[in-house]
Amino acid sequence: MKIEVEFECYPEISNSMVEDSINLIKKNKENWDPPFFFDTKSYIDLPKLQKITEQFITDKLKNIIVLGTGGSIQTLLALKHLAKRKIFPVTSSRVVELKGCLDKTSPEDSIVIPISRGGETLDINSTIGTFLKLGYKFIGLSSMGTMNTILKKIDCPILDVPNLSGRYAGSVTNVGIVPAYIAGIDVKEFLKGLENSYEMFSKCEKQPSIELATFLFNLYKKGYNVVFSMPYSKNLEGSVGLWVQGLSESTGKDEKGMIGTYQSAPICQHSVLEYLLGGTKGIVIPTLWTIDNEDPDIFLNSSITYVDGQSAQTIVDYQANATFQALIQQQVPSAKISIGNPSESNIGHLVAFILSSIYYLCLLLNVNWANNPKVIIGKKICNEALKERISPAQGKKIRKEIAREKFRVFFN
Repeated sequence: MKIEVEFECYPEISNSMVEDSINLIKKNKENWDPPFFFDTKSYIDLPKLQKITEQFITDKLKNIIVLGTGGSIQTLLALKHLAKRKIFPVTSSRVVELKGCLDKTSPEDSIVIPISRGGETLDINSTIGTFLKLGYKFIGLSSMGTMNTILKKIDCPILDVPNLSGRYAGSVTNVGIVPAYIAGIDVKEFLKGLENSYEMFSKCEKQPSIELATFLFNLYKKGYNVVFSMPYSKNLEGSVGLWVQGLSESTGKDEKGMIGTYQSAPICQHSVLEYLLGGTKGIVIPTLWTIDNEDPDIFLNSSITYVDGQSAQTIVDYQANATFQALIQQQVPSAKISIGNPSESNIGHLVAFILSSIYYLCLLLNVNWANNPKVIIGKKICNEALKERISPAQGKKIRKEIAREKFRVFFN
């Protein structure tokens, strides 16, 4: 079976390194829950989804407003470029995004979809009332908590969100599939791409996702702990966002892990490449993400003979390959991940590759791939500060007192 994801890395990993990884994965996988996301069918009921949403999918529907953050929205962002209707991701109450959405949509041509597993996400709950007051229609994706209570009071349709790790669940549950379907994305092709890929990626043998995990794990053992991604297409940035979240949130615990970060390419060549090539070595792993056949693409007119008549994406691809070669010349361990085109099926392949690779890397590190226990610390502080109306000055005083205790001899 051909998987439409190509992985290339340098220095190349040996068969013995992969074999060592497979043995360690087999040893550690019993310590943690099995990967539910390899199952692409059990958590989604497409006929039920279609029946509940059919009343909203009309010729008047132009905008899909999704109130979600983190794992609740990242899979949808990976598919966003394929939407037939405009998707407005509202990830918090940041005023520019919120007002921009309100200015460009109306209750007559829009549907609002709030998403939360636990139902206590302040970023989402804080924005629901604004859309409700203006008369927007709602479909909720919720199972519990404050958000579920709010949605029940307004008597809108509510579809279930299973109690599963969100960054992995988005692709195989209502979380990502419902808004994608309403936006006109071919979710059946996406799910087929996932399913076909997991036939390979679920096998504990030499295959691309275990090879990527092996590459990163062996660099991690040498002190590398930052993966800097360079997506050379706007159509890849949602998928790279999923990679960044999955890598950071899944591996980063028990004083272990790697952090993911990214900047659009080729703009990053003009902002961080000097550091990658000439700065501190042994920390950052540059990872390039490319598409072989971009859609859409255009041909360029130029007075530069070797540019004239080339497609726009061809010029970008040459820059990507040149950057990759430059990194290798400077002995910077690097990787390149490519897909054939940005179709639903291929995004399914890519999402499966991303999630499988992160899962295997977590097993190599022997950390819980599914949880994120430290995230609630900041949420609790925020909610308590809001309830107690703590002023900015009071907040600064509290921080100073905490810092004096925690960092007493830090710079000594």
